[in-house]
Amino acid sequence: MDVSTDDRSLARAVTAGDEAAFRALYRRHTPAMYGLVTRLLGEAGADADDVIQEAWIRAVRALPRFEWRSTLRTWLCGIAVNRVREQVRRQGRRLDDQPLDGHAVGFTPRPGGHLDLEAAVATLPDGYRTVLLLHDWEGYSHPEIARRLDIAVGTSRSQLFHARRALRRLLGPDGEAPA
Repeated sequence: MDVSTDDRSLARAVTAGDEAAFRALYRRHTPAMYGLVTRLLGEAGADADDVIQEAWIRAVRALPRFEWRSTLRTWLCGIAVNRVREQVRRQGRRLDDQPLDGHAVGFTPRPGGHLDLEAAVATLPDGYRTVLLLHDWEGYSHPEIARRLDIAVGTSRSQLFHARRALRRLLGPDGEAPA
């Protein structure tokens, strides 16, 4: 069975109050949502768990109005991104903030010079990390990112450029952190 078709039937069942259908959707989509949320926040933990829980609450409430113009996973991840934005806003930050000095901080290479891309990405400033993850890892276009984050398309492009440049600097020319 096609995943989107299966998602549709499960979504109908969830809307009708079927808890088993909800658990099936939750098991299917939460790993992707959680991965995105922890990358956007720069860490796992209680904040990420809270974001996921609230995203699912909002998704279930909105599910009857979901129009299926995107995949369910894309829609769910969009809700999670909005929840992350609200979370960081409460902390006095923004996901599209740029650092004053243009550098990521706090990255320490793994022993033996092994590449740890996730650790390097986690050290990027919020704006860089957010746009990089949404564009390069999640496949959102710049216009989609701009709408999702309420920023200009040019800001999205600039953040991606600076994020990639910061990663190259962090990881060095040979894929290893500079000494």
